[in-house]
Amino acid sequence: MPKISQKGERMPASPIRKLTPYADKAKLDGKKVYHLNIGQPDIETPDGMLNAIKNIDFKVWAYTPSEGTLTYRKKLTEYYNKLSYGITPENIIVTTGGSEAITIAMMACLDPGDEVIIPEPFYANYNGFASQSDIVVKPILSFIDNGFALPPISEFEKLITNKTKAIIICSPNNPTGYLYSKEELEALKELVLKHDLYLLADEAYREFCYDNREFMSPMHLDGLDENVIVLDTVSKRYSACGARLGCLITKNKAVLTTALKFAQARLSPGMVEQIAGTAAVDTPDAYFEAVNKEYTSRRDTLVSALNKMDGVYCPNPGGAFYVVAKLPIDDADKFCQWILESFSYENQTVMMAPATGFYSTPGAGYNEVRMAYVLNNEDLKSAMICLEEALRVYPGKVISSRAEVLSSN
Repeated sequence: MPKISQKGERMPASPIRKLTPYADKAKLDGKKVYHLNIGQPDIETPDGMLNAIKNIDFKVWAYTPSEGTLTYRKKLTEYYNKLSYGITPENIIVTTGGSEAITIAMMACLDPGDEVIIPEPFYANYNGFASQSDIVVKPILSFIDNGFALPPISEFEKLITNKTKAIIICSPNNPTGYLYSKEELEALKELVLKHDLYLLADEAYREFCYDNREFMSPMHLDGLDENVIVLDTVSKRYSACGARLGCLITKNKAVLTTALKFAQARLSPGMVEQIAGTAAVDTPDAYFEAVNKEYTSRRDTLVSALNKMDGVYCPNPGGAFYVVAKLPIDDADKFCQWILESFSYENQTVMMAPATGFYSTPGAGYNEVRMAYVLNNEDLKSAMICLEEALRVYPGKVISSRAEVLSSN
């Protein structure tokens, strides 16, 4: 029997989806499962996107240019220049989802064996994308105690070698919801320029910033035009995860030329998706204002409920729609499986993602979980009641007083 590749053996499974069989079994057993494990919003997709699809009148479903249609790239330029990115359509390559933007950027900028530094916990699929390209991820720990702020630049310096080629950041962050400040980005700028590195900025959650906090992109910093590559997607902004439409943005002409070769190899992004994406740019501000208000309310519901539970600590995130919470448990992977497989409260249970899957450092996140507040407030309240009851009876519960939890954070 032929053997699969060594790369296939090394390719990590998704920590977000690996518990799906247990959730499916719970549903077959008649339990209601509250899905807090994955960032699939329940907010309705803007009417403009859906109507654009309904009103399509082309006669041939044809290839599009490898870099994306000029119509869509022009429309995207309107959107980004309202944010003061100062780009032209030539600075954009349209991709099949944000995932492809990340993989193309990695392949265009790094060779096999090169190293990329990523503050952790980080979006779990970065590991998978790096594995595909034989790139080495060098994680740098951030900590729940200070809300997962950017680690000190001195810690980055310790990791930099002659193989270090890039740093990846995600702000607002998945999985922590942390929003990087201007001061943190300025510090990264100096580091990137000092060591002549690429700075890949995953901005999938740009629209989701709370408490009047201001989003800032590395694109807003002077002197980084040759270093910054923005990775973006319509998935979260327009609640259109299934569209699989993203883009790569940079002012570095060599990166654009190289990235286009990878884009040509996969032929083209979808026509229908770009038609919908073009219409999406005209989504009224009122849509985002309502969404932001709703997510702020959901965040407050979730964080408040978590921090009232005995032995639980959850920092208040500044953006995105995720939290990472520390629970009084022995093993997050075991707990997240147990709550689906062996527990129910009033015939309900909760699906979460063990935070271990968002770390590369062995042992990190062993008592943390990621939750996405993509359910309505009433469902979130019910899910938190269920979680609190589960923590009361979990066999691997770690006993600590509320004072001990607070004093350690």
